[in-house]
Amino acid sequence: MEETRDIGAKLTGWTPPPRPAGAPLAGRYARLAALSPEAHAAVLFRANAASDAIWNFLPYGPFASLPAYHRWMREVTAGDDPLFYAIENRDTGAWGGVASYLRICPEAGSIEIGHINFAPALQRSRAATEAMYLMMRWAFEAGYRRFEWKCDARNLPSRRAAQRLGLSYEGIFRQATVVKGRNRDTAWFAAIDAEWPALKEAFDAWLDPSNFGPDGRQREKLGDLTRLVRVAEDPGLHG
Repeated sequence: MEETRDIGAKLTGWTPPPRPAGAPLAGRYARLAALSPEAHAAVLFRANAASDAIWNFLPYGPFASLPAYHRWMREVTAGDDPLFYAIENRDTGAWGGVASYLRICPEAGSIEIGHINFAPALQRSRAATEAMYLMMRWAFEAGYRRFEWKCDARNLPSRRAAQRLGLSYEGIFRQATVVKGRNRDTAWFAAIDAEWPALKEAFDAWLDPSNFGPDGRQREKLGDLTRLVRVAEDPGLHG
């Protein structure tokens, strides 16, 4: 008698989603537009000049001049993976950061968010959080099954951000790559489509204007709202 083995459930009712095309994404606090050297290089170069530390864990930067930054932006916007967005804080009208989709794999239903770089003025703002939400929402509503976040394992702020956004910890890939001549261990996080409805509820509750007092302080923390959705916590953020 032939042995019966579990080889995985067949997917039903799912077809590979489209690749992102850079269509604008807009919310209450943030607006995202396809990154353009002509439209965004100068304003982002000025915003980024407030701190060289924002480049510490990226494989490029800081840039010594606007022409150098413009040239880098021309190069990275020439293809469709990664696909970069510029991020505008709608409260201030200022462009203050970039993020991209990358490792886009429609046939597996997998997509990653990365190259996240926020100038100091955008950091810790409602616009910064909503920008991540808008990119996650597009991916899941387009039909992606898996939304990934990876970062240098030494980058604890990025690991905290991934967990706050509701992405579950999946482990450390040791000696995964070399960045700027230094070893990089890579921390992996992800959310899957089954978790999206609950994550969307958490984001909608946090982003609601009623969640913020007259002084702008949050009443409910996003990390508290997403905690019940995450299936694994990052042990490197405790103790």
